[in-house]
Amino acid sequence: MAWQEALIGSEANGLRLTEVKADVGDTVRRGQVLATFAADTVEAELAQRRAEVAQAEVALAEATANARRGRALQESGAMSTQQIQQYVAAERGAQARLEAARAVEAGQALRLRQTRLLAPDDGIVSARTATVGSVVPAGQELFRMIRGGRLEWRAEIAAADLARVRPGQRVRVMLVSGESLEGRVRVVAPAVDTSTRNGLVYVDLPRHPAARAGTYAQGEFELGDSTAMTLPRAAVQVRDGLHHVMRIGAGDRVAPVRVRVGRQVADLVEILDGLARTDRVVASGAAFLGDNDLVRVVEAAPHAPTR
Repeated sequence: MAWQEALIGSEANGLRLTEVKADVGDTVRRGQVLATFAADTVEAELAQRRAEVAQAEVALAEATANARRGRALQESGAMSTQQIQQYVAAERGAQARLEAARAVEAGQALRLRQTRLLAPDDGIVSARTATVGSVVPAGQELFRMIRGGRLEWRAEIAAADLARVRPGQRVRVMLVSGESLEGRVRVVAPAVDTSTRNGLVYVDLPRHPAARAGTYAQGEFELGDSTAMTLPRAAVQVRDGLHHVMRIGAGDRVAPVRVRVGRQVADLVEILDGLARTDRVVASGAAFLGDNDLVRVVEAAPHAPTR
């Protein structure tokens, strides 16, 4: 799944889409133009708002001059207090009208900027519904983007095994293409699905062309390393529900020995009890041997350590 998806929609209402500059699969950067809308009507309205601001500035200048003259004549008594207060109030009203006109102009300038749809972050476009010529309402989704092109594997783990998973553990994820990636556990979900009794483990994955959002994958968690004494699976025989091996004794004669087994990894079986490290056992064909049979020993290459 995508680590995070960004839904990119129109902020301006009722504008016609004139150009689409991004498509599915494109890698985009923060601030890159994805689409543009028709800006003719917005630019005309912005010019009108700027003219209104200019008119408000002229009115404020006149009101300020009148108020200044009134304050200068206040002590001489050449002008009534009521008239002076009217000039001061007119100045304040002109200032308020100018601020309101500038606010409307700023809103219209913002609407003009919204005629260019920009990418909110770096990422990969995963879906596109933008069509040239359509009139788009505010809030309609036009693009969907995988932020940073970053994917994660959401592994479903049985509740009994969740306690063994820790953030930072290494994970080998096998993709549907057969390739494998090495990821890291980012977080373990705090809740378990009540219907499946499985919990989610979020694994960060490196970027890879074969990794695609929406596909299924299988993985293995590396829970830790430990040393074990192992034998090939063919050397361990099961008789009456018990595990036995054919140990080679003096004179290359064999004898069955009962052993206790543990973990099994690939073609190796862990031997917990019943053998010493110096014992020799029959690696293959043990099922065809009986007690005290004579064998000829052929030394084999040692097994490489298996994690």
